[in-house]
Amino acid sequence: MSSKTLNGILLKGIGGFYSVEAADAVYVCKARGVFRKKRITPLCGDRVQITVSNGDNENTIDEIFPRKNELRRPPVANIDQLMIVVSTTAPRPNALVIDKLIALAEQKEIEPIVVFTKTDIAPTDALFEVYRGAGIPCFSVSNETGEGVEAFRALLRGKVSAFTGNSGVGKTSLLNRIAPDLQRETGEISDKLGRGRHTTRQAELFPVSGGYVVDTPGFSALDFERADAIRKEDLADCFREFRPYLGNCKFTSCSHTCDKGCAVLAAVERGEISASRHNSYTALYNKVKDWKEWES
Repeated sequence: MSSKTLNGILLKGIGGFYSVEAADAVYVCKARGVFRKKRITPLCGDRVQITVSNGDNENTIDEIFPRKNELRRPPVANIDQLMIVVSTTAPRPNALVIDKLIALAEQKEIEPIVVFTKTDIAPTDALFEVYRGAGIPCFSVSNETGEGVEAFRALLRGKVSAFTGNSGVGKTSLLNRIAPDLQRETGEISDKLGRGRHTTRQAELFPVSGGYVVDTPGFSALDFERADAIRKEDLADCFREFRPYLGNCKFTSCSHTCDKGCAVLAAVERGEISASRHNSYTALYNKVKDWKEWES
């Protein structure tokens, strides 16, 4: 009874069974018991080594290669870029939500990319300039007309990309534009609530445009939870436009919120850092400043 060893990427897991893409095929595998003993759970996005059996034995995941990053909610690993999808209207953009997601991506060494949808209904000029000025890659697309979709599609090649954003912003519609064969289920905006309903049920990687995308409702709920908390000492570094000014403040204990002699605040006053981004930083700092690591 022969078998073979392959390296691949874990696409999804359901009920202890994992779908792994390897050598241009998808294999359903069980994880070896050693992972359970070590309390290691295979995650969507994991790079793994598997044994494929040609007989009655189960295919197995034998090794999980080191992860470059992982998120606990939703449970995914090895994300290259986080597509933060923002609608120009219905629902209206929320700068704090956008900046929170960018900070979380920066903390995990994931490249944040802001994608504005519904550009056929309302313009993106002001917000586009805020994030482009902060050094964050930005794209504008219309899921209705297809404008901007091809340029955005090119970003996916060779990358594992996650899509996030408030419900109803057009994540699934954008995915359907990029890869019509997936035909992901979409939800309609609730006029009463002003937001959409979750339509994606589980974390799963899909091969798209020479890369992989993961779309899951959990990304809409990404928060400053203690599971993935950013320490107050590290928060400023998660705002990339702050970095040239860090270390130039009058006091080494500067929080960059309201301190005298703060180089970051001076840059805000000169218009070199957007007031909107600094307001988000201050709100996030005030949320995490009293957290203790042992409480995580």
